[in-house]
Amino acid sequence: MAITWNDFEKVDIRIGTITKIEDFPEARNPSYKVWVDFGEKIGIKKSSAQLTAHYAKEELIEKQVAAVVNFPPKQIASFMSEILIVGFPDENGDVVLIFPDKKVPDGGKLF
Repeated sequence: MAITWNDFEKVDIRIGTITKIEDFPEARNPSYKVWVDFGEKIGIKKSSAQLTAHYAKEELIEKQVAAVVNFPPKQIASFMSEILIVGFPDENGDVVLIFPDKKVPDGGKLF
């Protein structure tokens, strides 16, 4: 299914830096609670992210990640998820994150 440029522009994908991460044992699937700083204009947003298969909490702190920032918030167990951190599935369907190969300003928009 083809989309138009206008369709693509509606999805606001930004880069941000993970500032805090916690276990999320109440989630149905193994997940972390993740806080991402998108800079002064957007601020810090939080997400429930199924990243436990490939990433320890400690290795994610200060990593930059891409996320959709214009979805409506979604309640996941006891946590309100405000963004969707994006990645690609591996052969088992576990998330592999997208990282920029150079540091870029937090809040930058994918285009």
